[in-house]
Amino acid sequence: MTSSPKSRVFGWQASFILLGAIWGCSFWWIKLGLRAMSPVDVALVRLAAGAVTLLALAAITRTQLPRKLATWGHLFVLALLLNSIPFTLFSYSETHISAVLAGLINAGTPLSTLIVALFILRQEPIRPVVVRGLAVGLVGVLVLIGVWQGFGAGQRLGILACLGAVVCYGFGFTYARRHLAGLPENPIALATGQIVSGTLQMVPFSIAFGHFDAVRPTSSLIALGALGVLGTGFAYVLNFDVVRNAPATVASSVTYLTPVFAVIVGIAFLGESLSWNEPVGALLILLGVAISQDRFRSRAQRPVDDLADEPA
Repeated sequence: MTSSPKSRVFGWQASFILLGAIWGCSFWWIKLGLRAMSPVDVALVRLAAGAVTLLALAAITRTQLPRKLATWGHLFVLALLLNSIPFTLFSYSETHISAVLAGLINAGTPLSTLIVALFILRQEPIRPVVVRGLAVGLVGVLVLIGVWQGFGAGQRLGILACLGAVVCYGFGFTYARRHLAGLPENPIALATGQIVSGTLQMVPFSIAFGHFDAVRPTSSLIALGALGVLGTGFAYVLNFDVVRNAPATVASSVTYLTPVFAVIVGIAFLGESLSWNEPVGALLILLGVAISQDRFRSRAQRPVDDLADEPA
């Protein structure tokens, strides 16, 4: 039975917009959390709150966690690449650069994933349209960070940390595609196992390198709760809904929405500024992503499999 037009309008579309908003706001919440905690602690609290949320969801839905040791091994690696390392790097980066810039650099994740899949792991054939898209996107990265302006030591470290996180995402998504795509476990079970693994990974580092301020601003605690419960917990549920119900070409487009919200909240609530090169660079990155994904072909030129995913 196909869903009615009304259910489609108020179904995955709402999840899609809310997902982009939550992920965009994550950079704002990180900045607020850093007022009370170190970058390592922000990453830990984010993962721990997300783990509690997903464990509760698994209990409510009676979802069993993975039982095979091999699956937990893959989830452990995935948690390193998609959670522990990049969460810490993004948190550290925002001690040196604005939440707006961090959110815009995050838009390069699809480009990083393509580079890893094509040139490092050789998982996909290299096509001219993909190379053109990567070239445009990489120019966008250079424009976004304003390479011609030069950087202070702190800003350079912040930008490198963001780029390192994006590279981790690239390896993480390609690793997930290779090792987790065909597993029989429920997506909620895999997500829960991944975030629990990430939480356990961060505990010793928090003990060794973390610090908590004696007086913690209430806004920081609320932001950390939102970052974990919404950004690392509830966002997985929304993402599953979008992937399951939206056309494949639309589901991956949340990348275009996230930096928009990151810019809006960074300017509105943190009072951050926006240089001309940052939105221009971000648009070039997103244009490069669109070109590499062949989104500018007409329906008549696209394969039947692509068209089958589109709503009638």
